[in-house]
Amino acid sequence: MRKATLEEVASAAGVSKMTASRALRGTTDVSPETRAKVLQAAKQLSYVANRLALSMSAQRTKLVAVVVPSMSNIVFPEVMAGISAGLEGSGMQAVFGISDYDVDKEREVIRDMLSWQPSAIIVTGLDQPEDTRRMLKDADIPVIQIMDLDGEPVDHCVGLSQGGAGEDMARALIAAGRRRFGYIGSALNRDTRAEKRRRGFERVLDQHGLRFAAKHIDPGSSSIVLGKRLTMEMVKASAGLDCIYYSNDDMAAGGLFACMELGVSVPDEILIAGFNGLELAHALPVKIATSESSRREIGEIAARLVREATAGEGRSSKTVAFKPQIFGLPTT
Repeated sequence: MRKATLEEVASAAGVSKMTASRALRGTTDVSPETRAKVLQAAKQLSYVANRLALSMSAQRTKLVAVVVPSMSNIVFPEVMAGISAGLEGSGMQAVFGISDYDVDKEREVIRDMLSWQPSAIIVTGLDQPEDTRRMLKDADIPVIQIMDLDGEPVDHCVGLSQGGAGEDMARALIAAGRRRFGYIGSALNRDTRAEKRRRGFERVLDQHGLRFAAKHIDPGSSSIVLGKRLTMEMVKASAGLDCIYYSNDDMAAGGLFACMELGVSVPDEILIAGFNGLELAHALPVKIATSESSRREIGEIAARLVREATAGEGRSSKTVAFKPQIFGLPTT
């Protein structure tokens, strides 16, 4: 079946081709009545706009580039769901790229996405190398960095202090009476936010004259399976631990299963603590402690900042901070 053309949409709406093009782009110099006629004609003809062609005069597409490090757990799909929901009704469409926690791959993904002339870009974290940061600055579009506050943003920023989250969890666990801590994490050389949480946790231990009695850090990607294996190894090798802090909830869930298999009571003998506040953490057969990372809300606010900036509602940089809540600590 032949596709309808822009000329046919313009003819059906009784306007010029240029007016039809402007109406479909959503420019402000077309009256609401004319735009409604063009949209109705496009709907009747099942017209699919060529967004790249429609955006040529503005030199920008209606795309919003989004770069996240992973799709292997629910964390970033929830962020992306928030972004998509926040952009709904704006005429803008999010397109996603995955960096796999690799700074070189992230730079190339950002470069490729910027070549499509997006209206804005949303990037995870604040720890990009200087050449990537310069590329983002030179793009001359709104840049929204998400999930972290510990660093210097290029433009807008939405997230939480990762180091502060580690500090808060350490204080809560010490207040719960724990003194002999283990740490289990993965890929901390690439997952800079998890490393910031570990360092924050360790700062508070040091303030109380404590330290990690055992550490197991694996170069692989985080998973329940990896968390279980590392916990089995740690508990067998390190007697007397009363708490293990994990880089995230996936790893912590694996830790719980390891303790159950070894006959170690959680949280009576060993208190297990993770990060993210995943639904998984609330569905486990035994409670673990975790910090809520407000993933969907961060995505929604990032999208709102995109809408405000692209609508000309000021270009001054904004920072929106979240304070993670801690759940699952045993009550005394």
